[in-house]
Amino acid sequence: MEQTKLQLGRLVADALGETEQLGYSRRSRNRYRATWEHLIEFSRRKELGDEFSANLASRFLEEYRVRDGQVNGPGDGWRRHMAFGIKVLADFAKNGRIERAFTEVQAIHLLPAMQNTLRDYEEYCKDRLHLRPWTLHRRTTELTIFLDFLHSRKARTLDQIQAADLSEFVSCRDHLQPKTVARIVSDVRSFLRFLTMRGILQKDLSAELPKIRIPRDATIPSVWDHELIVRLLGAVDRSSAKGKRDYAILLLACRLGLRAGDIRTLKLDDLRWADSTIEITQAKTGTPLSLPLTNEVGEALIDYLKSGRPQTAHREVFLKVKPPFDPFVGNNLHHIVTYWRLLSGINFRSSQKRGIHSLRHTLATRLLEKGTPFTTIAEILGHTSLESTRIYAKADVEALRGVALDPEEVNHGN
Repeated sequence: MEQTKLQLGRLVADALGETEQLGYSRRSRNRYRATWEHLIEFSRRKELGDEFSANLASRFLEEYRVRDGQVNGPGDGWRRHMAFGIKVLADFAKNGRIERAFTEVQAIHLLPAMQNTLRDYEEYCKDRLHLRPWTLHRRTTELTIFLDFLHSRKARTLDQIQAADLSEFVSCRDHLQPKTVARIVSDVRSFLRFLTMRGILQKDLSAELPKIRIPRDATIPSVWDHELIVRLLGAVDRSSAKGKRDYAILLLACRLGLRAGDIRTLKLDDLRWADSTIEITQAKTGTPLSLPLTNEVGEALIDYLKSGRPQTAHREVFLKVKPPFDPFVGNNLHHIVTYWRLLSGINFRSSQKRGIHSLRHTLATRLLEKGTPFTTIAEILGHTSLESTRIYAKADVEALRGVALDPEEVNHGN
């Protein structure tokens, strides 16, 4: 946290104004206000002056025992929010802006002209670029955020886009992973070329965007030790509806390697009980995938369907546990892993990813250690290219023992 000297009361007032301007809910604004007012009171009580600084923030968090090793319990949500609130205030002090951790795209209302152009581009992507549905959805989501940013910069029509707007937009994404920023830049570049082709832009501004090159094997997949997987699954309360649902979801990830998006959209019709298989069309690649409905996975699914899943007209297998029992929205089931991981008291020796996808990585790495050919692993994971599979050769497999799925049991469609 960079040392910053700013009048604390004024900084907090400006930050709260920024959250209101960004459309944060009243609940979120009140939670930030509570943390920041506690900070002001702490500074006065300790006679630390009326300036915001890294030292003040550090001492405040220490006072409330908000340290990395002490915010991992299920009841520590308030500490995690307090730590995040201080980080948000520090970033605002440094950069003069607040970046949303998550953007509610559905709440963004674009100007009609921008919305119509975005729809034209969406049709262009379908008809000419032949983008897969999930890729198109992700691209239009990022472009909606981009257009909303332009609106915040006082641009009312797309022909008003300036190179400085592009530079500022990319700099606002610096809190994201480089791979994510590279994808966003690529999406915006394609959109700018479309605007030039349609004559909306007189000059092709796509060249003004930076070229971000990320080596395909730049990162090592995050994997879990075998005993941690056992602890995670063992922590799940399988007597509750939530536990029955979550246990089945976790098994689909760590035993069969399904992606979060494919788990989320799994339909009742995809469960072929007579053939003991799960038959899906992968959202990411658009290719069919057939996986064995093993006894362990099948029993967990049956337990959830019979005793945990609410009776609704929805065909999605997994539903929320509270009324109106809707399917999950979005592609992220990270909160399910996080809930049971914290409950089980699991801590990792080093920084790594901890969501559904890391369970998929773990399966692939164990198969690799077992000597399973890359081609077989690629089939299990539904990869369309062996290059996507070979990255697992970089993972540290010495500490991993056992295999989660016998590759000889896998029966795939062509």
